[in-house]
Amino acid sequence: MDPSVLDPAKASTCTTCRFAEDKSNYWTAVLFFKHPNGSYIRVPQMANHNTGPGLSAGGMTIYYFQPTPPTKNLDVVAFAPGFRMIVGHPMRRADDIPAASPEHRSTSYRCFDTNDPGNNGVPGFPGDSFHLPNKPCAEGIRSNIYFPQCWDGVNLDSPDHSSHVAFPEGPSSAGLQIFGTDCPASHPVRLPLLFIEINWDTRPFNDVSLWPKDGSQPFVFSMGDPTGFGQHADYLFGWEGDSLQRAMEVCTGGDGVPWNCPVLTTQDMDTMNNCHQPNKVAEVVEDEYIQRLPGCNPIQDGPVSATLAPNDCGAQSTWIAAPTAVTAPPAIVTPPWPVCYDGPNPGSNPLAPLCNSKPTKANSGPVVTPAPL
Repeated sequence: MDPSVLDPAKASTCTTCRFAEDKSNYWTAVLFFKHPNGSYIRVPQMANHNTGPGLSAGGMTIYYFQPTPPTKNLDVVAFAPGFRMIVGHPMRRADDIPAASPEHRSTSYRCFDTNDPGNNGVPGFPGDSFHLPNKPCAEGIRSNIYFPQCWDGVNLDSPDHSSHVAFPEGPSSAGLQIFGTDCPASHPVRLPLLFIEINWDTRPFNDVSLWPKDGSQPFVFSMGDPTGFGQHADYLFGWEGDSLQRAMEVCTGGDGVPWNCPVLTTQDMDTMNNCHQPNKVAEVVEDEYIQRLPGCNPIQDGPVSATLAPNDCGAQSTWIAAPTAVTAPPAIVTPPWPVCYDGPNPGSNPLAPLCNSKPTKANSGPVVTPAPL
Protein backbone atom coordinates (compact mmCIF):
# COMPACT_ATOMS: atom_id res chain seq x y z
CA MET A 1 0.00 0.00 0.00
CA ASP A 2 1.34 3.39 -0.99
CA PRO A 3 1.84 5.31 2.28
CA SER A 4 1.44 8.58 0.37
CA VAL A 5 -2.16 7.52 -0.32
CA LEU A 6 -3.03 6.05 3.08
CA ASP A 7 -0.76 5.97 6.11
CA PRO A 8 -2.64 4.86 9.26
CA ALA A 9 -0.11 6.67 11.45
CA LYS A 10 -1.14 9.98 9.85
CA ALA A 11 -4.79 9.28 9.02
CA SER A 12 -5.83 7.93 12.43
CA THR A 13 -7.12 10.19 15.18
CA CYS A 14 -6.96 7.58 17.97
CA THR A 15 -5.98 3.98 18.66
CA THR A 16 -7.37 1.09 20.67
CA CYS A 17 -3.80 0.02 21.49
CA ARG A 18 -2.11 0.62 24.84
CA PHE A 19 0.72 2.44 23.06
CA ALA A 20 -0.55 5.70 21.57
CA GLU A 21 2.06 5.56 18.80
CA ASP A 22 0.62 2.32 17.39
CA LYS A 23 -2.00 3.18 14.75
CA SER A 24 -1.54 -0.13 12.91
CA ASN A 25 -4.49 -2.15 11.64
CA TYR A 26 -4.86 -5.70 12.99
CA TRP A 27 -7.73 -7.80 11.62
CA THR A 28 -9.10 -11.32 12.00
CA ALA A 29 -12.33 -13.05 11.03
CA VAL A 30 -14.81 -13.25 13.91
CA LEU A 31 -16.38 -16.30 15.50
CA PHE A 32 -20.09 -17.15 15.55
CA PHE A 33 -22.14 -19.71 17.47
CA LYS A 34 -24.58 -21.74 15.42
CA HIS A 35 -27.81 -22.46 17.32
CA PRO A 36 -29.61 -25.79 16.76
CA ASN A 37 -32.35 -23.85 14.94
CA GLY A 38 -29.80 -22.76 12.32
CA SER A 39 -29.39 -19.12 13.37
CA TYR A 40 -26.09 -17.50 14.36
CA ILE A 41 -24.84 -15.05 16.97
CA ARG A 42 -21.42 -13.47 17.24
CA VAL A 43 -19.18 -14.75 20.03
CA PRO A 44 -17.96 -11.86 22.22
CA GLN A 45 -14.27 -11.16 22.73
CA MET A 46 -12.83 -10.55 26.19
CA ALA A 47 -9.75 -9.10 27.82
CA ASN A 48 -6.62 -11.23 27.94
CA HIS A 49 -4.48 -12.16 30.94
CA ASN A 50 -2.22 -9.34 32.20
CA THR A 51 -3.72 -6.59 30.01
CA GLY A 52 -4.98 -4.34 32.81
CA PRO A 53 -5.56 -2.25 34.73
CA GLY A 54 -9.04 -1.91 33.30
CA LEU A 55 -10.99 -4.20 30.98
CA SER A 56 -10.70 -3.81 27.23
CA ALA A 57 -13.87 -3.84 25.15
CA GLY A 58 -13.06 -6.95 23.16
CA GLY A 59 -10.06 -6.61 20.91
CA MET A 60 -6.89 -8.65 20.84
CA THR A 61 -3.42 -8.77 22.39
CA ILE A 62 -0.50 -7.90 20.12
CA TYR A 63 3.09 -8.95 20.75
CA TYR A 64 6.30 -7.92 18.97
CA PHE A 65 8.97 -10.49 19.83
CA GLN A 66 12.64 -10.29 18.92
CA PRO A 67 14.82 -13.32 18.18
CA THR A 68 17.59 -14.51 20.46
CA PRO A 69 20.54 -16.87 19.89
CA PRO A 70 21.00 -19.31 18.20
CA THR A 71 19.54 -16.97 15.56
CA LYS A 72 22.59 -15.60 13.76
CA ASN A 73 21.11 -12.32 12.53
CA LEU A 74 19.81 -10.39 15.52
CA ASP A 75 19.55 -7.13 13.57
CA VAL A 76 15.76 -6.82 13.63
CA VAL A 77 14.28 -4.19 11.31
CA ALA A 78 10.95 -2.49 11.98
CA PHE A 79 8.24 -2.69 9.34
CA ALA A 80 8.25 0.13 6.79
CA PRO A 81 5.36 2.55 6.10
CA GLY A 82 2.96 0.93 3.65
CA PHE A 83 3.91 -2.61 4.73
CA ARG A 84 1.13 -5.16 4.95
CA MET A 85 0.81 -8.94 5.09
CA ILE A 86 -1.59 -11.79 5.73
CA VAL A 87 -1.08 -15.10 7.50
CA GLY A 88 -3.33 -18.13 7.22
CA HIS A 89 -5.60 -19.33 4.41
CA PRO A 90 -9.32 -18.45 4.66
CA MET A 91 -10.27 -21.24 2.23
CA ARG A 92 -8.37 -23.95 4.11
CA ARG A 93 -10.54 -26.67 5.66
CA ALA A 94 -8.10 -29.46 6.56
CA ASP A 95 -4.86 -30.04 8.48
CA ASP A 96 -2.94 -30.21 5.22
CA ILE A 97 0.26 -28.26 5.97
CA PRO A 98 3.23 -30.60 6.58
CA ALA A 99 4.12 -30.81 10.27
CA ALA A 100 7.77 -30.05 9.45
CA SER A 101 6.83 -26.71 7.91
CA PRO A 102 7.08 -23.66 10.22
CA GLU A 103 3.74 -22.51 8.80
CA HIS A 104 2.08 -25.56 10.39
CA ARG A 105 2.09 -23.84 13.79
CA SER A 106 1.21 -20.36 12.58
CA THR A 107 -2.42 -20.62 13.74
CA SER A 108 -3.78 -22.64 16.65
CA TYR A 109 -6.27 -22.62 19.54
CA ARG A 110 -6.14 -22.95 23.31
CA CYS A 111 -9.12 -24.37 25.20
CA PHE A 112 -9.19 -22.88 28.69
CA ASP A 113 -10.37 -25.23 31.42
CA THR A 114 -11.59 -24.08 34.85
CA ASN A 115 -8.98 -22.01 36.70
CA ASP A 116 -6.60 -22.38 33.79
CA PRO A 117 -3.59 -20.07 34.32
CA GLY A 118 -3.64 -19.40 30.60
CA ASN A 119 0.02 -18.71 30.03
CA ASN A 120 1.50 -22.18 30.39
CA GLY A 121 3.13 -23.58 27.31
CA VAL A 122 4.16 -22.07 24.01
CA PRO A 123 1.10 -21.50 21.77
CA GLY A 124 0.78 -24.08 19.03
CA PHE A 125 2.52 -26.85 20.93
CA PRO A 126 1.06 -29.83 22.90
CA GLY A 127 -2.14 -28.84 24.68
CA ASP A 128 -3.30 -26.61 21.84
CA SER A 129 -5.13 -27.67 18.68
CA PHE A 130 -4.97 -26.58 15.04
CA HIS A 131 -8.73 -27.01 14.67
CA LEU A 132 -11.47 -25.40 16.75
CA PRO A 133 -11.75 -27.29 20.06
CA ASN A 134 -14.26 -30.14 19.88
CA LYS A 135 -15.39 -29.85 23.50
CA PRO A 136 -16.87 -27.09 25.69
CA CYS A 137 -14.11 -24.86 27.06
CA ALA A 138 -15.05 -23.75 30.58
CA GLU A 139 -13.28 -20.41 30.37
CA GLY A 140 -13.29 -19.73 26.63
CA ILE A 141 -11.14 -20.29 23.57
CA ARG A 142 -8.04 -18.37 22.56
CA SER A 143 -6.82 -17.95 18.99
CA ASN A 144 -3.02 -17.94 18.58
CA ILE A 145 -1.70 -16.36 15.38
CA TYR A 146 1.97 -15.96 14.35
CA PHE A 147 3.01 -13.90 11.33
CA PRO A 148 6.11 -14.56 9.17
CA GLN A 149 9.35 -13.00 10.42
CA CYS A 150 11.38 -12.64 7.23
CA TRP A 151 11.01 -10.03 4.47
CA ASP A 152 12.43 -9.82 0.95
CA GLY A 153 13.55 -6.28 1.76
CA VAL A 154 11.97 -4.82 -1.37
CA ASN A 155 8.21 -5.24 -1.61
CA LEU A 156 5.85 -3.68 0.91
CA ASP A 157 3.12 -6.01 -0.34
CA SER A 158 2.56 -8.75 -2.93
CA PRO A 159 -0.46 -9.83 -5.01
CA ASP A 160 -1.29 -12.59 -2.51
CA HIS A 161 -0.21 -10.39 0.45
CA SER A 162 2.16 -13.13 1.64
CA SER A 163 4.87 -13.92 -0.95
CA HIS A 164 7.03 -10.98 0.12
CA VAL A 165 7.42 -12.55 3.58
CA ALA A 166 8.47 -16.00 4.80
CA PHE A 167 8.99 -17.98 7.97
CA PRO A 168 12.52 -18.67 9.24
CA GLU A 169 14.12 -21.91 8.16
CA GLY A 170 15.02 -24.75 10.47
CA PRO A 171 13.19 -27.06 12.85
CA SER A 172 10.43 -25.71 15.06
CA SER A 173 11.46 -25.46 18.67
CA ALA A 174 9.90 -24.45 21.95
CA GLY A 175 10.18 -20.91 23.24
CA LEU A 176 10.26 -17.83 21.06
CA GLN A 177 12.46 -19.58 18.48
CA ILE A 178 9.22 -21.31 17.59
CA PHE A 179 9.72 -21.07 13.82
CA GLY A 180 13.33 -22.12 13.47
CA THR A 181 16.20 -19.70 13.53
CA ASP A 182 17.46 -17.96 10.41
CA CYS A 183 15.78 -16.34 7.43
CA PRO A 184 16.05 -17.90 3.97
CA ALA A 185 18.24 -16.21 1.35
CA SER A 186 15.13 -15.21 -0.58
CA HIS A 187 13.84 -13.20 2.40
CA PRO A 188 16.97 -12.08 4.28
CA VAL A 189 15.59 -9.15 6.33
CA ARG A 190 14.61 -10.12 9.87
CA LEU A 191 11.34 -8.63 11.14
CA PRO A 192 9.95 -8.75 14.67
CA LEU A 193 7.75 -11.77 15.34
CA LEU A 194 4.23 -10.36 15.30
CA PHE A 195 1.94 -12.54 17.43
CA ILE A 196 -1.78 -12.09 18.09
CA GLU A 197 -4.00 -13.60 20.78
CA ILE A 198 -7.81 -13.30 20.69
CA ASN A 199 -9.93 -14.57 23.57
CA TRP A 200 -13.41 -15.71 22.56
CA ASP A 201 -15.96 -15.77 25.37
CA THR A 202 -17.63 -19.08 24.57
CA ARG A 203 -18.90 -19.51 28.16
CA PRO A 204 -22.52 -18.58 27.28
CA PHE A 205 -22.58 -21.45 24.77
CA ASN A 206 -21.30 -24.32 26.92
CA ASP A 207 -24.73 -25.90 27.41
CA VAL A 208 -24.15 -29.24 25.65
CA SER A 209 -27.88 -29.48 24.86
CA LEU A 210 -27.25 -26.71 22.32
CA TRP A 211 -24.36 -28.57 20.69
CA PRO A 212 -24.74 -30.71 17.54
CA LYS A 213 -25.86 -34.26 18.20
CA ASP A 214 -23.34 -35.68 15.71
CA GLY A 215 -20.38 -34.91 17.98
CA SER A 216 -19.18 -31.85 16.08
CA GLN A 217 -18.75 -28.43 17.67
CA PRO A 218 -21.07 -25.42 17.09
CA PHE A 219 -18.66 -22.57 16.31
CA VAL A 220 -17.98 -21.20 12.85
CA PHE A 221 -15.89 -18.32 11.53
CA SER A 222 -17.60 -15.53 9.60
CA MET A 223 -16.23 -16.78 6.26
CA GLY A 224 -18.14 -20.05 6.75
CA ASP A 225 -15.37 -22.13 8.32
CA PRO A 226 -16.51 -24.59 11.03
CA THR A 227 -13.13 -26.34 11.19
CA GLY A 228 -10.85 -23.51 12.32
CA PHE A 229 -8.18 -24.43 9.78
CA GLY A 230 -9.09 -21.30 7.81
CA GLN A 231 -8.16 -18.93 10.63
CA HIS A 232 -6.23 -15.98 9.21
CA ALA A 233 -5.19 -12.44 10.08
CA ASP A 234 -4.19 -9.23 8.27
CA TYR A 235 -1.64 -6.61 9.32
CA LEU A 236 -1.16 -3.06 8.03
CA PHE A 237 1.78 -1.23 9.62
CA GLY A 238 0.93 2.11 11.18
CA TRP A 239 3.41 3.01 13.92
CA GLU A 240 4.27 6.71 14.11
CA GLY A 241 7.71 7.71 12.82
CA ASP A 242 10.51 5.52 14.15
CA SER A 243 8.67 4.66 17.39
CA LEU A 244 8.62 0.88 16.81
CA GLN A 245 12.32 0.74 15.95
CA ARG A 246 13.23 2.75 19.05
CA ALA A 247 11.06 0.53 21.23
CA MET A 248 12.74 -2.61 19.90
CA GLU A 249 16.16 -1.14 20.65
CA VAL A 250 15.32 0.06 24.16
CA CYS A 251 12.50 -2.10 25.55
CA THR A 252 14.04 -5.55 25.74
CA GLY A 253 12.97 -6.61 29.24
CA GLY A 254 10.45 -9.10 27.93
CA ASP A 255 7.95 -8.63 30.79
CA GLY A 256 5.19 -7.30 28.53
CA VAL A 257 4.24 -4.49 30.94
CA PRO A 258 3.71 -1.47 28.64
CA TRP A 259 4.82 1.32 30.98
CA ASN A 260 8.16 -0.38 31.44
CA CYS A 261 8.92 0.88 27.92
CA PRO A 262 9.84 4.55 28.56
CA VAL A 263 10.22 5.56 24.90
CA LEU A 264 6.52 5.03 24.15
CA THR A 265 3.35 6.75 25.37
CA THR A 266 0.79 4.65 27.25
CA GLN A 267 -2.97 5.20 27.30
CA ASP A 268 -5.56 4.48 29.97
CA MET A 269 -8.25 1.88 29.20
CA ASP A 270 -11.08 4.41 28.84
CA THR A 271 -9.17 6.20 26.09
CA MET A 272 -8.58 2.90 24.31
CA ASN A 273 -12.19 1.73 24.58
CA ASN A 274 -13.56 5.05 23.35
CA CYS A 275 -11.68 4.76 20.06
CA HIS A 276 -13.95 3.02 17.57
CA GLN A 277 -15.33 3.34 14.07
CA PRO A 278 -18.91 3.20 12.83
CA ASN A 279 -20.07 0.05 11.10
CA LYS A 280 -19.04 0.07 7.46
CA VAL A 281 -22.03 -1.93 6.22
CA ALA A 282 -25.67 -1.50 7.20
CA GLU A 283 -26.04 -5.14 8.19
CA VAL A 284 -26.90 -6.64 11.58
CA VAL A 285 -24.01 -8.92 12.51
CA GLU A 286 -23.84 -8.89 16.32
CA ASP A 287 -25.77 -8.71 19.60
CA GLU A 288 -28.67 -10.75 18.22
CA TYR A 289 -29.27 -13.97 16.36
CA ILE A 290 -29.12 -13.69 12.56
CA GLN A 291 -30.38 -16.14 9.96
CA ARG A 292 -27.24 -16.19 7.78
CA LEU A 293 -23.57 -15.43 8.31
CA PRO A 294 -22.37 -11.92 7.35
CA GLY A 295 -22.33 -11.47 3.60
CA CYS A 296 -24.45 -14.65 3.34
CA ASN A 297 -21.29 -16.75 3.48
CA PRO A 298 -22.25 -20.43 3.28
CA ILE A 299 -20.73 -23.01 5.60
CA GLN A 300 -18.11 -25.09 3.79
CA ASP A 301 -16.76 -27.80 6.06
CA GLY A 302 -14.20 -29.45 3.79
CA PRO A 303 -11.97 -31.31 3.79
CA VAL A 304 -11.53 -29.84 0.32
CA SER A 305 -10.74 -26.15 0.20
CA ALA A 306 -13.65 -23.72 0.22
CA THR A 307 -14.59 -21.84 -2.91
CA LEU A 308 -15.93 -18.35 -3.52
CA ALA A 309 -19.70 -18.37 -3.26
CA PRO A 310 -22.03 -16.14 -5.27
CA ASN A 311 -23.71 -13.27 -3.49
CA ASP A 312 -27.24 -14.55 -3.89
CA CYS A 313 -28.87 -12.69 -1.00
CA GLY A 314 -28.19 -9.06 -1.87
CA ALA A 315 -25.56 -8.60 0.82
CA GLN A 316 -24.03 -5.13 0.69
CA SER A 317 -20.43 -4.62 -0.29
CA THR A 318 -17.86 -3.19 2.11
CA TRP A 319 -16.96 -0.71 -0.65
CA ILE A 320 -19.80 1.63 0.20
CA ALA A 321 -19.78 4.84 2.20
CA ALA A 322 -19.89 4.31 5.93
CA PRO A 323 -23.06 5.34 7.79
CA THR A 324 -22.79 8.68 9.48
CA ALA A 325 -24.09 7.44 12.82
CA VAL A 326 -21.37 6.46 15.29
CA THR A 327 -21.87 2.98 16.68
CA ALA A 328 -21.24 2.08 20.30
CA PRO A 329 -18.09 0.17 21.27
CA PRO A 330 -18.46 -3.52 22.04
CA ALA A 331 -19.82 -4.40 25.46
CA ILE A 332 -17.14 -5.04 28.05
CA VAL A 333 -16.99 -8.70 29.08
CA THR A 334 -15.56 -9.64 32.47
CA PRO A 335 -13.13 -12.51 31.87
CA PRO A 336 -12.74 -15.44 34.27
CA TRP A 337 -9.15 -14.44 35.08
CA PRO A 338 -7.45 -11.36 36.57
CA VAL A 339 -6.02 -8.78 34.19
CA CYS A 340 -3.69 -7.23 36.75
CA TYR A 341 -2.11 -8.07 40.12
CA ASP A 342 -3.20 -6.56 43.43
CA GLY A 343 -1.90 -9.16 45.88
CA PRO A 344 1.00 -9.07 48.35
CA ASN A 345 4.64 -8.84 47.28
CA PRO A 346 4.12 -6.88 44.05
CA GLY A 347 7.43 -8.12 42.66
CA SER A 348 6.36 -11.75 42.90
CA ASN A 349 4.51 -11.64 39.57
CA PRO A 350 6.71 -9.59 37.21
CA LEU A 351 4.68 -10.43 34.10
CA ALA A 352 1.46 -8.93 35.49
CA PRO A 353 0.87 -5.16 35.67
CA LEU A 354 -0.10 -3.87 39.09
CA CYS A 355 -3.75 -2.91 39.42
CA ASN A 356 -2.83 0.44 40.98
CA SER A 357 -0.21 1.28 38.38
CA LYS A 358 -0.34 3.83 35.62
CA PRO A 359 -1.43 4.79 33.04
CA THR A 360 -3.94 7.36 34.17
CA LYS A 361 -5.81 9.94 32.14
CA ALA A 362 -3.29 12.54 33.26
CA ASN A 363 -0.40 10.90 31.41
CA SER A 364 -2.28 9.29 28.54
CA GLY A 365 -2.83 10.51 25.03
CA PRO A 366 -0.87 10.35 21.80
CA VAL A 367 2.51 11.95 21.45
CA VAL A 368 3.59 12.38 17.83
CA THR A 369 6.99 10.85 17.22
CA PRO A 370 9.01 12.78 14.61
CA ALA A 371 9.89 10.88 11.47
CA PRO A 372 13.55 9.81 11.29
CA LEU A 373 15.86 12.24 9.48
